Amino acid sequence: MASRYLLPASLVLFTISIDLKAILKLGPKALTMFLAGTIGIIVGGPLALLTVGLIQPELLGGSGPDEIWRGLATIAGSWIGGGANQTAMLEVFGASPSLFAQMIAVDVLVANLWMAFLLYWAAKPQKIDRLLKADTSALTELKNKMVLIREKGLKIPTLTDLMVILGIGFGVTGFSHWAADILAPFFDTNYPELEQYSLNSAFFWIVVIATTLGLILSFTRARELEGAGASKIGSVLLYILVATIGMQMDLNAVFDNPILFLIGIVWMFFHILIMSLVAFLIKAPFFYVAVGSQANVGGAASAPIVASAFDPSLAPVGVLLAVLGMQQELMVLIYPE
Repeated sequence: MASRYLLPASLVLFTISIDLKAILKLGPKALTMFLAGTIGIIVGGPLALLTVGLIQPELLGGSGPDEIWRGLATIAGSWIGGGANQTAMLEVFGASPSLFAQMIAVDVLVANLWMAFLLYWAAKPQKIDRLLKADTSALTELKNKMVLIREKGLKIPTLTDLMVILGIGFGVTGFSHWAADILAPFFDTNYPELEQYSLNSAFFWIVVIATTLGLILSFTRARELEGAGASKIGSVLLYILVATIGMQMDLNAVFDNPILFLIGIVWMFFHILIMSLVAFLIKAPFFYVAVGSQANVGGAASAPIVASAFDPSLAPVGVLLAVLGMQQELMVLIYPE
């Protein structure tokens, strides 16, 4: 319920106040960090397996559906394109059901530990920005502009304002569900080869349609609802989603097969290392590192959460990168069999 209804409603409420021109002025750094995150996942998987394989060589051997790399491919699909791509990777590489179940635990636990780290440092990004020698001028300008827009129309919300905000959020969500129920089966039936782009996934269409309609509404009077607290209500919906994500973590699963979690942690380390090096080279703020990473690893649920943790006015940047992440191709197919 949280991911299918509260998430799209929050995306709408975040995007109706978006200043698209101002976000475009951020330049190519946000996109560069997003792509660096993708490369970090693609390269990090084999590197993690080889690194841990030095400690336990038998991981590199074996045959059949229990080969570790087959399970890692499903994590790569999840961290690059979400649940639909994870399922596609399972079909393509044929990991055994028991291995796949273990990989889901690795996926959820490692990804959520990384998100917890990002949320902690989002409150004090200046320290990491100094280490990266980041240029935060464009980001600060956008933040200040969004704050001015919000303060300009700031008012004490009435019951009517709150009902209109919720009505727009859940109304667009309802329309998105209706359209997704038409589009997903259509592509699944007529264009099954497009499954690798998630076009047969109802969730994909729900998020894309909700975000697109939110962007369209940002050019109308609906944008004035930000003064009544549209993004704050969106934040409430998102944090309910955070709680539901956290409840999926099974810390006891670590003891079932700890070597798999070691691979996942090393994999995430390489992902972070590559993003940090790219950020240092292009002087990108830590905000881009965090949101670019979560747009890959966490997708539409996590990227806006992390972005809003830096500042609620920056949540739309996370929304846009998350939607981009959902449309990525299955680049993990380059993994050698």
